Amino acid sequence: MFESLQEKLSRAFKTLSGKGRITESNIKEAVKQIKLSLLEADVNYKVVKEFIKSVQEKALGEEVLKSFTPDQQFIKIVRDELIKVLGEKKVGLNLSGSPAKIMLVGLQGSGKTTTSAKLALMLKKEGKHPLLVAADVYRPAAVDQLIQLGKQIEVPVYTGDRKDPLKIVQEALDEAVKNVHDVIIFDTAGRLHVDEKMMEEVRRIAEIVKPDEILMVIDAMTGQDAVNSAKKFNDELELTGFVVTKIDGDARGGVILSVRHVTGKPVKFVGISEKMDGLEYFYPDRIAGRILGMGDVLSLIDKLQASVDQEKAKKLEEKFAKNKFDLEDFLEQLREIKKLGSIGEILEMIPGAPKNVDFSAGEKSLKQTEAIISSMTREERRNPKIINYSRKQRIARGSGTSVTEVNKVLRSYDQMKQMMKKLNKAPKFMKKFKGFPF
Repeated sequence: MFESLQEKLSRAFKTLSGKGRITESNIKEAVKQIKLSLLEADVNYKVVKEFIKSVQEKALGEEVLKSFTPDQQFIKIVRDELIKVLGEKKVGLNLSGSPAKIMLVGLQGSGKTTTSAKLALMLKKEGKHPLLVAADVYRPAAVDQLIQLGKQIEVPVYTGDRKDPLKIVQEALDEAVKNVHDVIIFDTAGRLHVDEKMMEEVRRIAEIVKPDEILMVIDAMTGQDAVNSAKKFNDELELTGFVVTKIDGDARGGVILSVRHVTGKPVKFVGISEKMDGLEYFYPDRIAGRILGMGDVLSLIDKLQASVDQEKAKKLEEKFAKNKFDLEDFLEQLREIKKLGSIGEILEMIPGAPKNVDFSAGEKSLKQTEAIISSMTREERRNPKIINYSRKQRIARGSGTSVTEVNKVLRSYDQMKQMMKKLNKAPKFMKKFKGFPF
């Protein structure tokens, strides 16, 4: 995420690093490099111009020029200005209606249908009772896709006659009241470009629905085209905010840094993976930290709390205390770790973690370990001491691995048991790890 922009900004900061004193000329050189970095990242020119002007004014102040750590002061100024451009604080949904209504709009291919389902799952986890409405009757299989996603997250989908979107949304309002849904999410049709016919239909849907929120879904990978479309949609519909998808694949960051400034409307959510739980609230300060390569520990904590089954964690803690941790528990922990995302995704949130590292070997190792333990009998998982050489050969054949790999898994399991024995002797330290999937 933002890999290219991180790298370029890092080079700009290095021009000031280690300098005993900073002068007006070398600050101007750093600012120039930041300007080029942002433009190359496809950030809107007007945004760059205002951003650079503000950074330069503050960087040339006496506080920075006389500071003992001017490079750190400069980075702080850039971070503060990034946060300002991104919107300063999280902006949530305004769901005052009864039922509350959310319309998702945007161009074709931006990820509206998947985002509709992700948003429904998020609201469901927050205690809402959502209804999904399939109002995209033009894209082949759009309705069927939403039905499948609805089944996956166990949220009902209203399809109506699958022909007339105006009729579908009108009937969906009645359906929501009848079945006591407190939030309705309308997945409307996208087009390959902004055209009058499409905008007229979306305007008419908005008149019927009277939504609390009109969110435009935009693809981070499409750069300035997405920002231009966002401006047109906002002019026509008076959007309440944006959902920016695919930021996990966005090395540049142009859209996320431009769209609020150009439209005046906040980014409310970001899509960080293809998984159904891969939608997050947008926190400007956390994104600024990622752009500057400072990590995002708060998002990692949120992810951890959302992913870890606290009931399972409690039972596991009891097993650790009684030294009854077996290979079934080890397998359960691996599955909990996988819920958090890829190793690369997790390390990206940790300040100072290595960048540009190929973690594919680690991902492969996790899958291999899971396959090996799954190839064992229940008796072997619960009592690993009985696993002799002939059993190891059978397990290796069943998992498509070797006896050497089976031995590695057993050693890892033994090492974890030893570590947990040590933690049990240090109860205060143990509390820090409560609920964490080792």
